[in-house]
Amino acid sequence: MKREPAVKASIHIWAPDIFGYTGGLQRHLSFILLAARDIFKGGRIKIISRSNSGIGFALKALWSSLAGRPDLIIVGHAHFCPAAYIVKRLAGIPFWVVTYGIEAWDVRGNFLKKSLLASDRVLSMSNFTKERMTSELNIPAGKISVLPGTFDSDLFRIKSKPERLLTKYKLNGKQPVILTVCRLDKGEKYKGYDKIIESLPGLIRHFPDIRYILVGYGNDMERIKELVRRFELDKYVILPGKVTGEELCDHYNLCDVFAMPSRGEGFGIVFIEALACGKPVLAGNKDGSVDALRNGELGVLVDPDNISEISDNLIKILKREHSNKIIYNPQLLREKAIEYFGFAKFRMTLEQYLKDAKTLY
Repeated sequence: MKREPAVKASIHIWAPDIFGYTGGLQRHLSFILLAARDIFKGGRIKIISRSNSGIGFALKALWSSLAGRPDLIIVGHAHFCPAAYIVKRLAGIPFWVVTYGIEAWDVRGNFLKKSLLASDRVLSMSNFTKERMTSELNIPAGKISVLPGTFDSDLFRIKSKPERLLTKYKLNGKQPVILTVCRLDKGEKYKGYDKIIESLPGLIRHFPDIRYILVGYGNDMERIKELVRRFELDKYVILPGKVTGEELCDHYNLCDVFAMPSRGEGFGIVFIEALACGKPVLAGNKDGSVDALRNGELGVLVDPDNISEISDNLIKILKREHSNKIIYNPQLLREKAIEYFGFAKFRMTLEQYLKDAKTLY
């Protein structure tokens, strides 16, 4: 007979910035919150979040959990493990930590590393992140469970190219469009958007009217603009800034290929959102992007440091000459994205981890 979760089970989820931002980290935590509420309908799920993360947030989370005495704390960022570790030492409350990418293995400070090692379980977004944490932090592989990203299948759907955006960007609907969506931060140059810009001169020889739309904002914008000027690509590169929600879905549907040849991505929720919109995806073959594209089953994996390889594959994709034919089947891409990364699969995976740990059952 199936055992149901205890009605009084209580979980605290520490999620800095979950309501103030819409990046991949925040979206992942939002889905963990939704899944937890669905799994434990009779329990108490408390979200502790504020926009100004730092010591103030850590103290708020620490005292809230000491006062509320939950059965489990799910820490939404490795940097808040020290506070969870203190709670565990003082009150014996177990904690899990959610990890994404570089923040999970580039751990600085002995106490932060000790706190991370003291977690009861690590929920990693990809096998890549899991392997990096195992090799660089000596965290036992058995303690790390992979919980891939998910997406809103009602929001991200296959549509025709939006007329509004065609008009806004002065496109005729037949011009090939490459899209990247990411945070444009100096600390995240590894995402590879500059590699796409550098590959454009070669692409223009094959597609004179090609356009590259780089959606995002951040402190790396000036470097990007300088790179565009250096290669004389002002006519070809469009920088819309921040885009969210329905408008983001429209941008996926505007493109002919989504490309982000990163080399340090933990997973890349943007990849599966693009797949859900039926778009061919090009990604790097050295990071968590491999998980998002199922080792190349759902897209094209390239050496993110090889401009020629990036350019050659984009040309093949846009000419519809690539050997991976699934990328030209929008409906199948969407079906596979839902099968592997839909919310139902995400919820089921999280529930199984909770059951295996016997933390709340």
